[in-house]
Amino acid sequence: MTQWIKVARAEDIEEGDVQRCDAAGTCIAVFNVGGTFHATSDICTHAYAHLSDGYIDGETVECPLHQGLFHIPTGRAMSPPVTENLKTFATRLENGNVFAEIEIKEDR
Repeated sequence: MTQWIKVARAEDIEEGDVQRCDAAGTCIAVFNVGGTFHATSDICTHAYAHLSDGYIDGETVECPLHQGLFHIPTGRAMSPPVTENLKTFATRLENGNVFAEIEIKEDR
């Protein structure tokens, strides 16, 4: 089951910046790319590093650990050593807040 979860205030993420947040137990990075908000997994798929600590250049983020590149809007792995794409999350802006659609695990 998915749910829309408030992950950030839009005014807190300047254009070209990123904010790390925890959404329902998932560590995500919320990027402001040219005024459009994107959300991806915050953890690099190559080795454990927070992409929110990485270098942002336009629509790409460089992992701070081994300098692999990801395309922010799609999560696509763009250069070695990364080969596995990032998980991305749909986003929407509502009343100045950024929401991400997150899968909620139900305990049974």
